[in-house]
Order: sequence, then structure tokens, then C-alpha cells
Amino acid sequence: MSKLHKGLNTQVANLAVLFVKLHHHHWYVPGPNFYLLHEKFEEFYDEVNELYDAVAERLLMIGGKPFSKMKDYLANTTLVEAKGNETAVEMVESIANDFKTIRKEFNALIKVAQAEGDEVTTDLLLGAVTSLDKHIWMLEAFLSK
Repeated sequence: MSKLHKGLNTQVANLAVLFVKLHHHHWYVPGPNFYLLHEKFEEFYDEVNELYDAVAERLLMIGGKPFSKMKDYLANTTLVEAKGNETAVEMVESIANDFKTIRKEFNALIKVAQAEGDEVTTDLLLGAVTSLDKHIWMLEAFLSK
């Protein structure tokens, strides 16, 4: 398995775990920011779902085999599942940290894709990093006091 295939597969796992975590937070966000965060988490999981599919399909296009089972996602993710008892602030912090982890790993994968001359994968990842940067900025602004 090439380094690019392995890295993209890790991101398939990350995006699957994040998709589930965002649903959990969407359903269970407590407190006075419920409506705001309920809507925001839904926006995020819709976006993550599209990216999850795009990364998996790109991996297929370049000869890889994306993970497609929960046990594989959990065994290969670099993220942590929701605990189930988070406060609203902890939920936002967790998602911001997940976005930062994925952004860091995407940036490393961009270099791998460029080294392999794969500009299509590079473009896919660059677009995602742009979106992640904005989400991180907004979540950190929400958390500031």
C-alpha cells in the first residue's frame, strides 16, 4: 500500500468517526446554545459526509481500497469517539480539535500527493483545508470569552 493510499484511508476512517460524533453532538447538545449548535453540527456533518465520500472515491480512483467497516474505522482513526457526556463547550472543543487534527494530516498528505504528481488529490485536500481553517476559526471564536 502506498503512503498516499494509507494516508487517505486514515482520513476515510477519521471522517467516518467524525460524522458519527457530529451526529451524536447534534442530537445531544445540552444547554442554552442548543439551537445554534444543533444547526451548526448538522451543517458540519453534511459537509463531512461529502468529504468522506470524495476521499473514499478518490482512493478508489487511484487504486486503493477504502475502509468501509466500523471496526476498520475505529482501528485506524487518529480521532477519539464522543464520550457521551460532554457539555456543549466540550463538544465544540472536541470538534475544533478534530478539525485541527484532520487539517494537519491533510497538509502532510498534500505533500505526499504532490511528490507523487497527483494534483487531483492535492486539489481535493487543499479545498478541504480551506474549509477546515474557516471552521476552526469560527469554533475558536465561539469558545473565546
